[in-house]
Amino acid sequence: VQLQASGGGLVQAGGSLRLSCAASGRTFSNYFMGWFRQAPGNEREAVAVISWGGGTTYYVDSVKGRFTISRDNTKNTMYLQMNNLKPEDMAVYYCAARRGAAGLGSREWDYWGHGTQVTVSS
Repeated sequence: VQLQASGGGLVQAGGSLRLSCAASGRTFSNYFMGWFRQAPGNEREAVAVISWGGGTTYYVDSVKGRFTISRDNTKNTMYLQMNNLKPEDMAVYYCAARRGAAGLGSREWDYWGHGTQVTVSS
């Protein structure tokens, strides 16, 4: 699976962005999908995970109520709607795919996309 993340940019605190992750190469619906982020000096952390059909989602506590992960298997695309952005959300965001079931703590992901930068000004 080839993954291409997009949608990052510069936004003021309190603003919104929607990230997209376009997949190609294999059957998208066969993969759990996840969004991760890494800020300078920090380890990469899982932000949100979504199941094959989208019926199950997981969020890290810091984004619950503000971020929404979704997917459209007909378009081979996953999304991350980010609302009420905070300076601490600023990071490079990555998308990843995993053939087996996954959660926020899953360490092994099969495919990774290049990151997209999210910058939040205070």
